[in-house]
Amino acid sequence: MTLRVGIVSAGWGAFAHLPAWRAIPGVEVTAICTSREETAKAAQQRLGLSRAFWDAESMCADPDIDIVDLGTRPSVRLPMVLSALKQDKHIYNASPHAPDWAGAKAIAATLASSRSIGVVDAFSEYLPAHRQMQAMLDDGYVGDLLGGSCHLNISLFNQPDKRFPYNWFADGDAGVSAVRNNGSHALYMLTHLFGPVAELVADDALVLQQWVFPDGDVTIPQNNDYANVILKFVSGLTMTMQISWSLPLHDGWLLDVYGTKGRLRAEAPTFPTARDCRLFGGKTGGAMEEIVPPTIFRTDPDVELDWQAEVQPSYPMALSMCAMVRAIYGQGKASPDFVRALEIERLQEAIRLSSKERRWVKVSEFM
Repeated sequence: MTLRVGIVSAGWGAFAHLPAWRAIPGVEVTAICTSREETAKAAQQRLGLSRAFWDAESMCADPDIDIVDLGTRPSVRLPMVLSALKQDKHIYNASPHAPDWAGAKAIAATLASSRSIGVVDAFSEYLPAHRQMQAMLDDGYVGDLLGGSCHLNISLFNQPDKRFPYNWFADGDAGVSAVRNNGSHALYMLTHLFGPVAELVADDALVLQQWVFPDGDVTIPQNNDYANVILKFVSGLTMTMQISWSLPLHDGWLLDVYGTKGRLRAEAPTFPTARDCRLFGGKTGGAMEEIVPPTIFRTDPDVELDWQAEVQPSYPMALSMCAMVRAIYGQGKASPDFVRALEIERLQEAIRLSSKERRWVKVSEFM
């Protein structure tokens, strides 16, 4: 049986998601959807697909589509997700999973009566360096965890470009922010490695008050772009997290953890991908050295891509999609699934409330 995929988005979806889906045997991308008939048909021809849609809910209802890959902005995407769940379609959903906590709860309520498998496009756990880090943590390399830090600091709007496809990040109704977007990816990775968070305290702010374009035009952003969070995990581990999309000369991704026996640090110059995310480790009393992930984490016999794929996100995406396909056939568990997504949205809401009320917030406050 072939699983048929329809992708909403002829931008990032066509660029990164399409080659990832095409790397999985038994899966065929058959359709593309954009907001207008002319762009949908043009993308269909350009990408060599058999069908074009310009109404996402029609794609979600189509009996010849098994999986919908939803990649547009959160506020627009929410009704698509709900429609797909009601049609029992399997969903590969962008992150952030929902535009807000109310939207996340609506997805969870609809999922409860659906047969769908839902996965979020937060693929960091599939990066070779992160898989090696997890294996070493599980093997006790650092000993008992003492503390750590994580940041994802990038520069998107310090020198804005009108051609940049994500300038809509300024829109206060879009359901985005630095901590909701970049921060969600960090939180998926942190909870994957260290388990659930019990409580947190946060400061979430807008620091770059305007985006000044080379022609002198100015955009006033309406979404926060800089957050600092202290996370206390159920395990007792405490970590700091810093997230921004408006820091010049950014330093990218860092996940640094200390234990009684040593230290592990994963880093990348920007958003982490398979080739540029590197792992370093050292034992107490020694020095930090680079640790090269083994071949088992850089290739997969069930995926026709590897860690050196030209479109960098496509390899870890393909691993996530492959796990989703197995789950559809009842062979294992998809990750990160919509249950995890609800927990990440719960953390996002806790961050919002903590920053607003200037206090520690227990994650259990949000049901």
